[in-house]
Amino acid sequence: MSNAEARGASPLGYADAGVDIDAGNDFVEALKPIIRTTRRAGADAEIGGFGGLFDLKRTGYKDPLLVSATDGVGTKLRIAIETGILDTVGIDLVAMNVNDIVAQGAEPLFFLDYFATGKIELASAIAIVAGIARGCRMAGCALIGGETAEMPGFYEPSEFDLAGFSVGAVERDRVLPRKDVAAGDVILGLGSSGVHSNGYSLVRLVVARSEARYDFPSPFGDSTLGRDLLTPTRIYVKPLLAAMKEPGRIKALAHITGGGFVDNIPRVLPGRLAARIDLGAIDVPPVFRWLAEAGPIAEAEMLRTFNCGVGMVAIVAPEAADAVAESLATDGETVFRLGRVEPRHGAPVVFDRALDLRTG
Repeated sequence: MSNAEARGASPLGYADAGVDIDAGNDFVEALKPIIRTTRRAGADAEIGGFGGLFDLKRTGYKDPLLVSATDGVGTKLRIAIETGILDTVGIDLVAMNVNDIVAQGAEPLFFLDYFATGKIELASAIAIVAGIARGCRMAGCALIGGETAEMPGFYEPSEFDLAGFSVGAVERDRVLPRKDVAAGDVILGLGSSGVHSNGYSLVRLVVARSEARYDFPSPFGDSTLGRDLLTPTRIYVKPLLAAMKEPGRIKALAHITGGGFVDNIPRVLPGRLAARIDLGAIDVPPVFRWLAEAGPIAEAEMLRTFNCGVGMVAIVAPEAADAVAESLATDGETVFRLGRVEPRHGAPVVFDRALDLRTG
């Protein structure tokens, strides 16, 4: 007789601790047809193994370098949890990774996700991963695996966290930024879809102080405040890869994430050069005008925290600027001519005019 039986106690199982192994297995089975929709050359295997397989040889690269990125969605998840709107944050997760990869001139090849929650609710979990798969299709990369962790006592039953990891490839001689970035190069901006996935701690503070609720009508859009704030991050991969087919035209790309223009553009500039940006050229989305007024938030803080309407910056050879802008516009991007690269005499980013943050 065991000690437990002698005490009259029933044997414990994992389910008694709050972890349902069968629910986890059912979740994996439900995901298989969703994940199949992300297949591409190099990724044909089913999920369920101990690792995700990818055949780099099938992609046709001759002398490739691998480019990897990992990221999350940040406190934007808190709005998704509080509203129950779960179908977009998976796109954000993919976007934050693949936009970093394409910024180095690389094609995203595959993606893996980490989804941790207090309790697996099948419909909610499928909505989240379906968003991840949608983001992968938008970026042309395969979802080849991931991890789902049910962690009762660590997360509340309705809470979750997301992280992602992606790998891309680029021919060795096509890596960005190029070494020939020079004074006179043209700076183009690609329009954002909204706040993307940075600065949401400040966004949530503005919402709290404004006494608005996420289910209220949006003061800057056509849906609820919560739904509009959850507009997913724009994925720039396919238009940029198309624009980069002819080598040398795009010399550098900067993904405008946390740190805004001020911190991200200098990452792709030689120390002797600066970017002169005409803020008046940007068509600022209404969400940023609302945040600036409702905060209130000063322009300098807006530029350091948010993308302010520009999610990606391209530094382009002057003779190629028109062709690159036309290529991106043809593929659905909103393109702003932001300024030029110039010799640096002080700050690495110099601003002309001001953001149009008027709400009237």
